[in-house]
Amino acid sequence: MLHPSSVVSRRRGEGRSPLLLAAALVMAVPGFLATACSTQAGTGTASNEAAAAVGGSVAAAGKAPATGRRISSARALSLLSQAAQAAILMSYQGQEVVTRWSDGSGSMLVSDIWHVSGGQTVTQTLAAGNSLSSQPYLSSDDDSQAPEGVLGVTVPLIRLLETNYTVVYAGAGAAGSRAAQVVEARRADGSLAARFWLDDATKLPLEREVFDSASHVIMQDVFIQVRFAGQVHAAMPVSGPSDPPGPWTDLLSNAQLLALHTRGWLVPAGLPGGLSLFTGARTTTSTGTVLDLGYSDGLSVVSVFEQRGDLAAKLAGWQRTTVDGHVIYVAEPDQRSFTWSSHGMVYTVMADAPVQTVDAVVGALPHDTPPGFWKRMSRGFVRLASWVNPFH
Repeated sequence: MLHPSSVVSRRRGEGRSPLLLAAALVMAVPGFLATACSTQAGTGTASNEAAAAVGGSVAAAGKAPATGRRISSARALSLLSQAAQAAILMSYQGQEVVTRWSDGSGSMLVSDIWHVSGGQTVTQTLAAGNSLSSQPYLSSDDDSQAPEGVLGVTVPLIRLLETNYTVVYAGAGAAGSRAAQVVEARRADGSLAARFWLDDATKLPLEREVFDSASHVIMQDVFIQVRFAGQVHAAMPVSGPSDPPGPWTDLLSNAQLLALHTRGWLVPAGLPGGLSLFTGARTTTSTGTVLDLGYSDGLSVVSVFEQRGDLAAKLAGWQRTTVDGHVIYVAEPDQRSFTWSSHGMVYTVMADAPVQTVDAVVGALPHDTPPGFWKRMSRGFVRLASWVNPFH
């Protein structure tokens, strides 16, 4: 029997933001999510160039006139590319605060992040402002490993962002006390999907806001208390009796991932919400082989884990819930990690995406027929037959 925390005890970023890494730690160490409160957030100022590019003011999160897909700004794409490179090449330390809003309520996830130029990143989840957890996550950003980046700004995700959105330059702004360059992503109808604040001096991402189609902020990521270069090593956490979980080493190409489908693995090429398979890895644990599949449209990111077997009878830290008509388990307290078993396969979904996207993804993946379904159907057929031939 499998426990979902074992599925993600050793996982890697593969171009995904530290939010999902922190969520993996929450699954293993419940209790690191707090009720949302105010965070340190910068406010970008829009430029006339951005307003002209989208046909309206970008200072507000309103919709621009829908005139078809616009061409992304070369300047905006260049800034995002520089930001992705800065996240790899620079040494830095900071605290990432992720706040999400849904149905009038909010939640916050806090992580400390250390990165060494061209090398390792350590992500350690905070207990909502209290002491550090004892579960740091260690990754590698060398040439054989896709880097995690900061606030989801990575080369693979920028490519997907350009494919699915129009990316425009929005002028100068500020994130906290640091001057920043502002870049926006807009949907085909002109509505604002996301806004990024990139440090003016280093281009390191400092803040990101994600908006729903009604122009409401549904997620805010801020990278605060940032320090650079020589200040990082002294602040790096000291390893305990065992090293932090490290990156998965068996990375798979797209061709290898899709070939697994012929061997009984699901590995869908795409998921609802315009999410495309863009990365994946495989590892062997004490309970068998685990696939870690990454899906994104450039903003939303969903990780799907596949492992043969059945769920353990008891799942500490998880509670039963219903999503899209299916009974599954959701991790407490993050409410963005889901698990269930179907036809001898355990699926675990970790999502950095809007609720409606998450629900659609969970619904699209395989689920067993509800217990007792065929028994009830059999009784129904007998009853129907008695109505058709009452003298039988």
